[in-house]
Amino acid sequence: MTADVPPPPDPTTAATTADFVRSLIRLKQWAGEPSLSRLRSLGGQTLASDGTTVDALPKSTISHVLRQTGKLPRWDFVQAFVTACYRYRDYPAERIPGEIERWRAARAALAGPAAPASPDPVERPAPVDATAPPERDHAVELLARRVAREEDRARKGMLGGYSLAPVSFGPSAVPGEADGDLHSIGRFFSGLRSRRLLVVGESGAGKTVLAIELVLQLLESFLTSDQRPDDRQMVPVHLNAARWILGCPFEQWLAEQLQRDFGLSENEAVRLVRDRRVLPVVDGLDELDSGPSGPPRRAIGLLTELNRYSDLSGRRPGAVVVTCRADRYTELFEARIGLDDAARIHLHDLTTDQIRAYLQARWPDGHPCGAHRDGIRAALSGPPETAVHMALSTPWRLQLLATAVESGAHPAELLDVDPDRDPREAASRIVRRLLDLYVPAATRLTPRTAPHQPEQVRKWLEHLAAHLSWQAADTKRPPGLTAVDIVPHLLWPIGGRRRVRALHCLACVVLAVIAMLAFWTGSAMDQPDDLTPSEGVTLALMAAWVAIATGLSLSPWPAAAGGRANVPRKRRVIGSLLGALVGLPLGVLGGLAGLVLTSGKVFGLLYATTAGATGGAVLGAVIGLTAAGRRDSERMAVREAVRAEPFTLLGFGLCGALTGLPPLRLAHAGPVPMALGVTGAFALAFALGVVFKITTGGWSRDAELTHPREALHRNPIIGTAFGLTGGVAAFLVFLMNQSVIESLACALVGGVTFGLAFGAIAWCRAMIGLLVAAARGLLPLQLWTFLDWACEARLLRVSGATYQFRHRELQDFLTPPKPSDDTQAHSAQQRLPAL
Repeated sequence: MTADVPPPPDPTTAATTADFVRSLIRLKQWAGEPSLSRLRSLGGQTLASDGTTVDALPKSTISHVLRQTGKLPRWDFVQAFVTACYRYRDYPAERIPGEIERWRAARAALAGPAAPASPDPVERPAPVDATAPPERDHAVELLARRVAREEDRARKGMLGGYSLAPVSFGPSAVPGEADGDLHSIGRFFSGLRSRRLLVVGESGAGKTVLAIELVLQLLESFLTSDQRPDDRQMVPVHLNAARWILGCPFEQWLAEQLQRDFGLSENEAVRLVRDRRVLPVVDGLDELDSGPSGPPRRAIGLLTELNRYSDLSGRRPGAVVVTCRADRYTELFEARIGLDDAARIHLHDLTTDQIRAYLQARWPDGHPCGAHRDGIRAALSGPPETAVHMALSTPWRLQLLATAVESGAHPAELLDVDPDRDPREAASRIVRRLLDLYVPAATRLTPRTAPHQPEQVRKWLEHLAAHLSWQAADTKRPPGLTAVDIVPHLLWPIGGRRRVRALHCLACVVLAVIAMLAFWTGSAMDQPDDLTPSEGVTLALMAAWVAIATGLSLSPWPAAAGGRANVPRKRRVIGSLLGALVGLPLGVLGGLAGLVLTSGKVFGLLYATTAGATGGAVLGAVIGLTAAGRRDSERMAVREAVRAEPFTLLGFGLCGALTGLPPLRLAHAGPVPMALGVTGAFALAFALGVVFKITTGGWSRDAELTHPREALHRNPIIGTAFGLTGGVAAFLVFLMNQSVIESLACALVGGVTFGLAFGAIAWCRAMIGLLVAAARGLLPLQLWTFLDWACEARLLRVSGATYQFRHRELQDFLTPPKPSDDTQAHSAQQRLPAL
């Protein structure tokens, strides 16, 4: 401790219990008077005697103990309280165990050798052993594993292997002797007292690669068996800055990203962010604002939020890493906005020696491209060396050159420039040449199962780039959809927004009408010109359901639900069995209620109990199967489910009312039984819809999406489950009017069409959009295979639950010019907003 900082209170001077308690009060004052809530957070959690997890420092316990000067506090409370105070004061972590030992000795001297434990009316957490390792936080370990998996995949997708370009960094843009490299970035960051870092570099300088390397190096202590991270070590998480929404609090956004990209539950994500167990590595601050006009409002907004983001004590800025392009950083600097208390490093251009070393490592002696290596070296030392070096001064552009050469291009042609031309203009011409050759070169070098031609690949990528450009300009896009994210189920506008939505609406109307015709046939309804009043009500309800289905199909941006992944099969089987056991008696009660309302005129007691038990068991089994998830997984509340999709739930209720009408009609029930039966069936179906929404619509809160298309693949499965579950109830009703074969056929047709119209809206929209785009030649029909192949070819990469272009410079190069720039009226960029 320095001379101007007072030392902590000495507990060994306490002669009585009252003195010891006053020492605790002085320690709290010395720490800076942390609030009770902050002490509770810093004190952590422990296990109670019944095995439940409780706070080690409940607020009521702190107040009670510090007021009881005549009672010696328990050691588990003293240990947690002293640790929390030292942590709040930012006391050196390595010295805290020694201070705790002083407090333990002082308390032991007052307690005596055989002092009995005094009764304590407050909550008693289980004793904590100061020498025992900290309790494992399973949420932290789960997050660390998933982050490591994602970053390893991203690293291989960008580099194609394990070799790194010799990127160096330093405190200034000019290389110096104290520079570091990618292999030392983890040690460099760990040595920063503020734990705040701003990485600045030119486009293609390796900012994203450095961010990935930093995350993987910091994760080693979590993943290596012979190392154990301390209980306050943060999990680094690589985040795309472009997904931040202007005006959104950073902590809220960070918790949402943990849920979306890494499948944490809402409570776990909020807790880890609140307890500062997450190190945000925010990549791409420059990508928040598109276009050179106007100030970078979104980047300024995010930096403002990051400057409000504090550490656990609330008295210092929170740990964070931010990467930004050099020109954007200059704009922010001129606007007098920056990342407070952050160390700034600049990524340096590759030197000629570094370029030569990289080529030597990539093409060693005896490599087929070894002869071309000498040609590149000659260009770097010849008359146009300045222009050539400027063109190859970043790892990304060096990758472009290596790919072109390995595909058969000659370096002399690639690097040929007029020595009398301005070096910057000459370097720009080289870069455009390399970008122009990259797609055909990567296409030829990548093994493939589909015979993609380079011209086709480039055309399809251009349409994807044009879609991203339109996506960035669309002010009504879904929150979080950015100018760089290719989301599979949101690519349908490429086929033409109005055209695809109109076709989707038409398809949904057809599916809804087919579902109602199947119900009409299975229920043995009369001809429309000879309807009874009850049949007229049935027809009105059917028309209302078709109208709701049509309205849902016109949704601007249908959302694809996720799904619970990696759930053990045993847990799913148990969930299904429990659901069936619960649903069976409820179904019997429903059958008996129908028997009473129809006065036994349509079916008897045996059919009521058998059909009710069968329907209830099936419904319960499906719900139990889909509800199975990880232990302590987050669930949606009923209010959230109703608020999320009220019209869908209304459609469920109408289908229930339709299903309850045929038995009442056959029994010629009076108005009162008819009203009771229809209302009860409506309420039951509405409740089942809420349950389905909670067990399936809430999947995304508990999902581990291992691939960007995972949610889209599960969407039709969820929709079919919706429909077939309702089809079981319809089948039991149809048996009162039709044979088993006819009833089964009507139930299957109606159930599938109902599910596609109601539960698989996102999938239907995506498929229709893909068919239209493929028919117009804008995208391949096998789009999903093409996207995976493009990632293998390192034209695209996977970023969390989305695809992205390999580099923003490649995306910008492939984006067709806007109509105001030239007369390319046939370009995809023009067509997308117009249709």
